[in-house]
Amino acid sequence: MNAAVALDDVLARPDVWRGNQFVGGFARANSLSVASGFAALDAELPGGGWPRGALTEILLDGSGLGECSLLLPALLQIQQEGRWGMLVAPPHRAHGPAWVCAGVNLAQLVIVSPAQARDVLWAAEQALSNTALGVVLCWAASADARQLRRLQVAAASGNSAMFLFRPVRAAQSSSAAPLRLLLRSGECGALDLKLLKRRGAPCSRTLTLDVPRSKHWCDPYEFTRKAPVACPPSALPAARSEPSPVLA
Repeated sequence: MNAAVALDDVLARPDVWRGNQFVGGFARANSLSVASGFAALDAELPGGGWPRGALTEILLDGSGLGECSLLLPALLQIQQEGRWGMLVAPPHRAHGPAWVCAGVNLAQLVIVSPAQARDVLWAAEQALSNTALGVVLCWAASADARQLRRLQVAAASGNSAMFLFRPVRAAQSSSAAPLRLLLRSGECGALDLKLLKRRGAPCSRTLTLDVPRSKHWCDPYEFTRKAPVACPPSALPAARSEPSPVLA
């Protein structure tokens, strides 16, 4: 094998970067990125957006902070390119009308719900081998270092954007993901985002993003123009059955 050609192949990988590749304080991405839709966030992300061909870890406790809305602009852009999106083991059933209203093409969206927790990351890894798939959103309660490395390699091979939702406690463990971020609820319904890891110089500030929020509990008999909120079952009308949580 030609050594020069082999080295070029290695340097072309999206999960490899040179220490002197810095633009604006952080590493320049080797592959294309997809805009997040939030200018303040894009300014802090290497390449100016979510990395393609790479694993991004999003750490949060629970669900419903606006994590899907955070990724919605990227999903829409990837669908417009003709590629598919996939949800693996979402914590709640997907609410189709809400996704359609947001502009998502359900014909280009696949939902996989493995029966066993141990199959969640395996399903995501297998999906990334399909080049028609442009983005994967996966929810996993746990993942070891070997599984994370496999997801990173799989994402790189298909040039797909891979997002893995994990509990906040995972921040204490190492990860092969080149991008890791922490989400928390901010004031007035905003989303606080902290970049825990990125290629290049660390980011010390917390970003506050105005991310659209979707309510998880809804009354199918009423419509209100009030700001969407999460209502516990006890707050629903007693004479009607309780809707189950939905992912929107």
